[in-house]
Amino acid sequence: MVDLFPNPFLLAGGVLSAIAALLHLACIRYGAPWYRFFGAGERMARLAEAGSPVATLVTLAIASVLGLWALYALLAGLGIVLPLARPLLCLVTAVYLLRGLGGLLLIKRGLGRSAAFWVWSSAICLTLGGVHLIGLAQVWQAL
Repeated sequence: MVDLFPNPFLLAGGVLSAIAALLHLACIRYGAPWYRFFGAGERMARLAEAGSPVATLVTLAIASVLGLWALYALLAGLGIVLPLARPLLCLVTAVYLLRGLGGLLLIKRGLGRSAAFWVWSSAICLTLGGVHLIGLAQVWQAL
């Protein structure tokens, strides 16, 4: 029988979510050019340029959620089960997979972003969702 812990897929998912959270914090720190580079849209970049707290608060909220997701995945990958780990990790997996698939459907609509943004961000989200899904399936009974 294969050892369930440490689970490399949940650990990888946690690390990748943590990196995403840190990149969001870097957008707050480095401003509009970073918002533009990572495809947040011109509206968010202009809000950041204008010093609006909206860009910071929205980005901070996203970074916080990603950080929470990272914590749950990392700890679950180590065999430390936090309260509500199973439903939360299911939600995380679903959000990443749905965002990845949904982004592919938005390529032609654009919504202020380039086709390349939708392809790359969707590929990243599908990868994150897949990594979480595999790890979650492997430790399902232990959660």
